[in-house]
Amino acid sequence: MTLTITIANQKGGVGKTTTAVTLAHGLVRKGKRVLLVDLDPQGQCATILGLKPEPGAFNLLVSEQPLGQVIRATDRENLFVVLGDRKTAVAQTVLNVQRSPISFTQNKICIPAARDSIDYVILDTSPSVGELQEQALWAADGVLIPCAVDYLASDGVFNIAITLKRIHDELKWKGRILGILPTFYDSVTRESKATLQDLQKRFGSLLLPPIHRATVLRECAVEGKTIFELDPSSRAAEQYDQLVGFVKSWEK
Repeated sequence: MTLTITIANQKGGVGKTTTAVTLAHGLVRKGKRVLLVDLDPQGQCATILGLKPEPGAFNLLVSEQPLGQVIRATDRENLFVVLGDRKTAVAQTVLNVQRSPISFTQNKICIPAARDSIDYVILDTSPSVGELQEQALWAADGVLIPCAVDYLASDGVFNIAITLKRIHDELKWKGRILGILPTFYDSVTRESKATLQDLQKRFGSLLLPPIHRATVLRECAVEGKTIFELDPSSRAAEQYDQLVGFVKSWEK
């Protein structure tokens, strides 16, 4: 069975792509076959993995090339990618104009991936609101929402929650929120502690253990490595490994 997890937040700068790439690599390290799809025009999944951005998502969704023609292997065994670049923004515009069926992205990515014995499809989305993001949400069995622990942190979460409720009510989405992941947590600052407490009050059991702010996570993009490769003994690696374990437990 293939599970699709969409990483989303309508606020930028929350560690969304870092979470998508790290989760994908972490699942591979646990013996899973994973397809990571970059639906963000910034194309940063490629950067973190030490690859060059390319218009894979555009070719898949607009040029309608089959998944097999745009999927790429990486030097991490069983980690496959569909990369993105600035042309992904064009794909967003085209899908908005065409008003493609809500199942379009699922049909183009998730169903072929399942036929290829992929265990997990991880969809990294842009912080913008539009047809492509909604299709990625609708395709998800579970939505993971990274949320920076700072002022107005809950705004992006509420916006995603509103979107998810609408596609559930109007478009019969069958997935659920997998969890809300606090990121950039700093246990030294009062603001960070207060924000985390506020998130706990608002979202209760949906709130996952936080990922602490760490310079090494920024260094990953520079080195083209995930945290499991650059510093596997770090606190950040341990915390993301806990997230991987949580996601794997969801299989049951």
